[in-house]
Amino acid sequence: MRECSRLSRRAVLGLTATLLPLSTATEAAAATVIGGERLARTGVQVRGASGLPGKLTARSWLVADCTSGEVLASFGAHRRLAPASTLKMLFADTVLGRFDRAERYRVTDADLADVPAGSSLVGIKPGITYTVEQLWQGVFLRSGNDAVHVLSHMNGGIARTVAEMQAKAEDLQARDTHVVSPDGFDHKGQLSSAYDLTLFARHGLKDAAFRGYCGTRTADFPAGGKKTFQIQNTDRLLTGAWGLKTYDGLIGVKNGYTSHAGNTFTGAATRGGRTLLVTVMHPEAGGNDIYEQTAALLDWGFTHGRSARAVGTLVEPLSEGGASPSPAPVRTVVRAAAGAPGATAGGGSSWPLAGGAAGALALLGAGAWTLRRRRNRSAPGGAATSDAAGTDTAGPDGR
Repeated sequence: MRECSRLSRRAVLGLTATLLPLSTATEAAAATVIGGERLARTGVQVRGASGLPGKLTARSWLVADCTSGEVLASFGAHRRLAPASTLKMLFADTVLGRFDRAERYRVTDADLADVPAGSSLVGIKPGITYTVEQLWQGVFLRSGNDAVHVLSHMNGGIARTVAEMQAKAEDLQARDTHVVSPDGFDHKGQLSSAYDLTLFARHGLKDAAFRGYCGTRTADFPAGGKKTFQIQNTDRLLTGAWGLKTYDGLIGVKNGYTSHAGNTFTGAATRGGRTLLVTVMHPEAGGNDIYEQTAALLDWGFTHGRSARAVGTLVEPLSEGGASPSPAPVRTVVRAAAGAPGATAGGGSSWPLAGGAAGALALLGAGAWTLRRRRNRSAPGGAATSDAAGTDTAGPDGR
């Protein structure tokens, strides 16, 4: 009889496992969408405006009003991709205010020892003294990883700078960003998004020094002694290099390229008193394609984009009064066993499933009653016995 009771209990538990899929389960959204839920949707997001460029091959892009923070159009805004040197905008947001631009620093071998092989360089040499301003020119104009590493060592080291950059990203609510190195060079797990890069640019452009550096076309850079050499900004929309025309009204901000990330770019331009931000990540082709797609999106923003209604917003930093996002609303998801009566698609009635759940509870109750009755009969002297079974309760995500 004991064995029979065990088998009956197993049968009841098996019945439970079979029938539970008929019940309703609640699931919370996996993550809150910063800037608005439409920014997490697939496909192009735009409202109230037409005329978007037809040849946009980028894996992710975004157009926003710099002043209001309204996102006018986007595609894969929160898609996490390798940022390349556009991550240097976050580096500047984090470190730029730490040193006076006239401060002088003599570079050592140790300052350059950890620059990754294959990096873009401005040409910093050990033993030469540079001003902080010249180092930042190396960062913004030539995207020099050597300049980034020197400034990072001045700031207390690479590890400290990376930690501070990550903290800055959290304050800016750039939650798609994971910082591994301060220079944006290819590293496993180093990621950002078009949305986050636009946040970095918008925040940086509020600072006069940041704005000045990213808009500088050429500068004289120390070569040792009294010698200098000229460096030119690698932003082709700013300088008109490589066969491109300069973009009317462009004020910055930062480009990037690595063999893994491909091309990335965030640009800002002002026309008619309005400043727009455009970020483009990973277009299919190389060369000028990143700049041509950025220019096309800027053109759209200054024309058709005037009638666009926001599909999202660039949030404010938490330290500047930005609201921390609320959790996404809980969604009720109905699950049904394959072929079960009442299993519907397309939002059909859930009442048949509720009935199935009620039936499951009734069967479970009957099974429990049968177990108790059998055990009562088998107990010595007919004495009643109790069977307290533990309950394994699923969490909000059904796991």
